[in-house]
Amino acid sequence: MVYREGKNWTLRHMMWLRAIQRDAVLETEDQVVFGEYLALLDYKVDRRDELDRHIEALALEPTYKEAVGRLCCLKGISTQAAMVLVTEIGDFRRFEHPGKLMANVGLVPSEHSSGGTRRQGSITKAGNSRARHVLVQAAWTYRFPPRRGAVLNRRQEGQPPEAIAHSWKAQHRLHRVFQRLAGRKTSQIAAVAVAREPAGFVWALMQESAVEIKTGRRAA
Repeated sequence: MVYREGKNWTLRHMMWLRAIQRDAVLETEDQVVFGEYLALLDYKVDRRDELDRHIEALALEPTYKEAVGRLCCLKGISTQAAMVLVTEIGDFRRFEHPGKLMANVGLVPSEHSSGGTRRQGSITKAGNSRARHVLVQAAWTYRFPPRRGAVLNRRQEGQPPEAIAHSWKAQHRLHRVFQRLAGRKTSQIAAVAVAREPAGFVWALMQESAVEIKTGRRAA
């Protein structure tokens, strides 16, 4: 039995799976196995949602609130993504320039030298893989034209005007970069290449934050 009525894991797909269970269209043994898998899926989804709620509550603590609020001004950076960045990277100001942050998360090109020849390859993928994953996922959102949607507007409520302006600038620049790269490379390669750009905007945005992430104390 193969679902062919749209994309997998949508609400419509889940209704199709529920119907299989409800109508008992499988043989008895298969019905038992299918029910176990569906119950396990429900459990995993419930646990994920519960943990997301815990993360969102933690993000409101003084230690993280200002930094998370600033990062969430950027398109593609949700509360969960912002928490990954602030907890994995810590104090963004320890990087003297954005290139060092990009290197820390493995988003700089690898280099191959032979004699007087120097060639650049794919990204190094060295350093913090969790932060790199978040930035690559954020980069995908910039394939769409700049816009201020309801979700982004809600995340930007109460945030400093300079952070919101920074986000709008990022949307315009990163969309142009994505479109230019997508014309020459596959979308997957373009997204990874574009991910260096959000890292730069994140670095610049966090230089303006006066919060010491590791301790929760404001820097002198």
